[in-house]
Amino acid sequence: VMSKFMPVLPYATDALEPVISKETIDFHYGKHLQTYVNNLEKLIRGTALEGESIEEIVVDAPEGVVYNNAGQVMNHQLYFLQFSPTPRTNKPEGKLATLIVRDFGSFEKLQEKMNERSIGLFGAGWVWLCLNENGALEIISCPNGDNPLRHGKLPLLGFDVWEHAYYLDYQNRRADHIADLWKIINWDEIDRRVE
Repeated sequence: VMSKFMPVLPYATDALEPVISKETIDFHYGKHLQTYVNNLEKLIRGTALEGESIEEIVVDAPEGVVYNNAGQVMNHQLYFLQFSPTPRTNKPEGKLATLIVRDFGSFEKLQEKMNERSIGLFGAGWVWLCLNENGALEIISCPNGDNPLRHGKLPLLGFDVWEHAYYLDYQNRRADHIADLWKIINWDEIDRRVE
């Protein structure tokens, strides 16, 4: 039985190659994410959090092991669902495109800033493009399994800079991995998250 927390991939496990290999998907989605999902389900069984959505748990969970697992489940759901082997467009359109120009000057400037933050984040964590409380876009770094939602911001696009996200394909070349991720972003999905 598939857990309600385990996203169904909208592509085959080898479809994102060469950017993300089948081997990485098998480990990252099939093992790492599955472990976070299993842990979370065990931790919330019989508690007030059990009936909640992942978004509610991320906001409500106490700091510590429950939040760490919930944050990672939500991070990975957003992450794996933001990719497509054949994106319809290679940049955002509509409302998101307008916001990017307003808040960053251009799409290229946004890419530059996301890349810098991703390469510069020490250790393990995530870099998110999110919509803040004032309706402005911002880029934030979240250590470990932290998620923007916990801080009142809506996560739109996330780069996973834990080594398990890229090590099999890129070894220690985090910058190359981040640069290549832009080729497989499904902007229709990111646009939908803004609405």
